[in-house]
Amino acid sequence: MRIIAGRHRGRRLEAPPGEATRPTADRVRQALFDMLWHAPWGGRTTIQDQLVLDAFAGTGALGLEALSRGADHATFLETGRIALAALRANIAACGEEARTAVLATDATRPPRAMVPCGLIFLDPPYGKGLVPRAVAALEKAGWIGAAAILVAETGEQEALDLPGFERLAARAHGAAMLHVLRAPGDPGC
Repeated sequence: MRIIAGRHRGRRLEAPPGEATRPTADRVRQALFDMLWHAPWGGRTTIQDQLVLDAFAGTGALGLEALSRGADHATFLETGRIALAALRANIAACGEEARTAVLATDATRPPRAMVPCGLIFLDPPYGKGLVPRAVAALEKAGWIGAAAILVAETGEQEALDLPGFERLAARAHGAAMLHVLRAPGDPGC
């Protein structure tokens, strides 16, 4: 596993052994970031200069990819002890300690956000209905900014309905389904 593009392109990322952490595959991350960058609803500003939240962060591959491509800051939420060690090692290997925060907390019970984020990644374990629960908790805690782009990875057969969110895209990649949605609100607020 490696960073695909940007200033950390080619940087190898550490992944914990075993099945507990399921990092997003390089090819899926490439497809996702190409979509964010090139889709009619996307563009450079979807990533560049954004505050990013990587919930269920695991290795941090999604948030670190966003930083590599020009995001301003990434906050990572993760509870697994082994995943947290890999996440911190990956942040250090990229030299991104100053532009990151790691919170050892559950995305379904997050602390209050200091500032809302414009790009949110959710990659929880499949089949447990965690995306809607996390989105509700993150909204309540102020993590999701007005008109923020939310990317959720679920199992291919999982339905995802988030009332109030505009569905921008859904793409199957093997056993994974990437859902891209826009949060309610006016980004100018």
